[in-house]
Amino acid sequence: MRLSQLTLTDFRSYAHAELQLHPGPNVLLGFNGVGKTNIAEAIGYLSTLSSHRVTQDAPLVRHGEKQAFIRADAHRGSRQAKLEVEINPGRSNRARINRGNPVRATDVLGILRTVLFAPEDLELIKGPPTFRRRLFDDLAVQLRPALGRVRLDYEKVLRQRNALLKSIRHEGFSSTHESTLAVWDHQLSETGSHLLKARLEMLTAMRPHVATAYEQLSGSVRTARVQYFSSLEPEGDPGSVAPAALGQEHDLSEVGTELPDASALELLSRAELGALMLQRLQASRRAERDRAITLVGPHRDDIAFSLDEVPVKGFASHGETWSFALALRLGAYRVMVDDDPAEGAQPVLILDDVFAELDARRRRRLAELAAEAEQLIVTAAVDDDVPESLMGHALRVESVDQISQVSVHEQP
Repeated sequence: MRLSQLTLTDFRSYAHAELQLHPGPNVLLGFNGVGKTNIAEAIGYLSTLSSHRVTQDAPLVRHGEKQAFIRADAHRGSRQAKLEVEINPGRSNRARINRGNPVRATDVLGILRTVLFAPEDLELIKGPPTFRRRLFDDLAVQLRPALGRVRLDYEKVLRQRNALLKSIRHEGFSSTHESTLAVWDHQLSETGSHLLKARLEMLTAMRPHVATAYEQLSGSVRTARVQYFSSLEPEGDPGSVAPAALGQEHDLSEVGTELPDASALELLSRAELGALMLQRLQASRRAERDRAITLVGPHRDDIAFSLDEVPVKGFASHGETWSFALALRLGAYRVMVDDDPAEGAQPVLILDDVFAELDARRRRRLAELAAEAEQLIVTAAVDDDVPESLMGHALRVESVDQISQVSVHEQP
């Protein structure tokens, strides 16, 4: 999978920009602040409809403009598709496929697959649980685009259920409230079980690839482990969250107890997960009414990362932390390849300002692993940070108005 051309209109700092991209490595060189990451961000957005830098669309539109456009020619084997996404902050985004009539933006999901690693990915290790949940949810949506709608439906039901719980706390509880809560319980467990099952499937598929990628990057004999902790699991079960502790969103990435990597939930069917979630919701009714918030569901879960039995967060070195975060993205890349091993179906791999943070050994190993991608996009501020083996096609980003091809040996 690859892009041959990318066009940006009023996206971030670019009024207009056109780039020709090639199979294999494409390196964007330039000083910090000239717009390299904006290009990487646009490619990622085209495949996921989300940014790795911000949670809202408004910052993606150039100051003073009302909308932005990302257009690209995408290739998957012998097939080609012209994609366009129209970003409309405050309104529904739209898309066009092969210059057809406007469709929902979500209709482009699945056409272009990408895996993007950026310095922000250290938040996968150091940040709150929402970053870790998003990693697996985004992967699931890229592989099964219909889950994008399920994800939105779950978030909508969750907001409405929370609003009802807040109303109950202010107005007092009644039989009418109970019947309405029961309706929301069923809808939440229906959408939540779909989302949770998909997330667990992604985690199960990623686990061995993350371990392998970490070993290849670091050369370490320590095993990278990934464990799921859910609000659905009763106290005493592996990966459990005690019911009494459900009143706040715990960051469980620091849990270092000896637990098997696989969660018991990974063995359950979607229907079984839905029934269990419904049971937990009903059991947590009083606590939810007291706190006016939904305390059970995939929005409360966390994923823990460790090296052997030692948590990565707070205990790993800088190099180990970077290697683990990279291994997570490379694991996602391998899951996508496994999902569609056909020639030309590999996702586009994007490494945004990564090599500067790695020592020479890790740079070399990452370059070897990344070189297998059909198309690789690399951004870097310093030419020497990028291994020469990846410098076959390099572009110098001088400013938002000037992007030019450069010689491998040209000095900035």
